[in-house]
Amino acid sequence: MKVIKTVSLFGLMAMTVGIVYAFIVGDFATEGNQILSMPWGIVSLVDLYVGFILFSAWIIYREKIWWHTVLWVFFMMTLGFWTACLYVFIAVQTSDGSWSHLLHGRHAKHMN
Repeated sequence: MKVIKTVSLFGLMAMTVGIVYAFIVGDFATEGNQILSMPWGIVSLVDLYVGFILFSAWIIYREKIWWHTVLWVFFMMTLGFWTACLYVFIAVQTSDGSWSHLLHGRHAKHMN
């Protein structure tokens, strides 16, 4: 579990640096149009959002409180895997070393 925690924290830091850099140096509208003008750019975005949707399905499965779920999914769709890294880090922190709780969240008690 320590490896997952470390990887998620490293991912969170790397994504934070990347997002801040892109907002400071990049031009979202111009660069977004360039990406959408290329077939592999479109494929990359489809691939990315399929990943976002799959990860969001896990969030929906795990979470107890509906509005927490809505917020997590909203941020997943807007901030991407930055949100996933934060979510995994928090999930590891609150799992008390239980793999069942980490993976299943609110359903963990029914798994034993």
